[in-house]
Amino acid sequence: MTSIPVSSSGKNKKKLKLVLGFTALYLLAEVAGGIITGSLALLADAGHMLTDVGGLALSLIAINLAERPANEQRSYGYYRAEILAALTNAVILIVISIYILYEAWLRFSDPPKVESKMMLIVAAIGLLVNIAGMMILRKGSGDSLNMKGAYFEVLSDMLTSVGVIVAGVIMLTTGWYYADPILSSLIGLFILPRTWILLKESVGILLEGTPKDIDIQELRQSTAKLKGVAGIHDLHVWVLTSGVNAMSVHVVAEEGQLSDVVLKTVQQHIRNNFNISHTTIQVEGRDFEEEATHD
Repeated sequence: MTSIPVSSSGKNKKKLKLVLGFTALYLLAEVAGGIITGSLALLADAGHMLTDVGGLALSLIAINLAERPANEQRSYGYYRAEILAALTNAVILIVISIYILYEAWLRFSDPPKVESKMMLIVAAIGLLVNIAGMMILRKGSGDSLNMKGAYFEVLSDMLTSVGVIVAGVIMLTTGWYYADPILSSLIGLFILPRTWILLKESVGILLEGTPKDIDIQELRQSTAKLKGVAGIHDLHVWVLTSGVNAMSVHVVAEEGQLSDVVLKTVQQHIRNNFNISHTTIQVEGRDFEEEATHD
């Protein structure tokens, strides 16, 4: 069975575990603070934190699945588990954002009184936890959609903590409780477009779209100009998971050219000039090309 490169998310497991631990501990503290103070805002944010803990755990599970070796039933392994995790995180964050906007709309008509002091203390602790989590995950967020989804989870928590702190200060100093729904709305509107991008990228991979870092026209034209190549067809490039691209192509060899030589030339060209780690190349003669059905 063909060997496939290691997923880029595996190296981030320790970071993800650390952030998950911090977030879970803060979740417990926030629930306790909400119960003690009777603060609906803290309990609502605790519900948000609960989904984030689940999202981070999902990302970690996906990385573990992606590291499982390929088998007869899963010839490409379990790479797509990471994309499914990113997709799930995106959907969860979109639902949360819409819920935040809905709750904010309801509270505009009758903003509830909030225990501002304790809310500020708990939110400040949460802000520190989330900033630490963002610093840990920031670098790894560019490695894969799965890690980007985990980073967005922590980012949304951080924004929520900032919003709660700002709202708490305003309510504590002025007694103006409309600050809570207004800032909640701003948080929801900030999260939605960024999460929508993550959702689109995840769906694009699951639909086997061309990787955004691959210019397929350049790949097609440059390969067709290689020595010994008379033409190419049935070119397909897709993403197994973030950072692991795959390609299949039929290459028509010029008359008199050895198939092995043409194959080696094309393989070297793809590896040296394009970010494609797994290739399937069929070399065929002109007569075969005429008989084949292709695009």
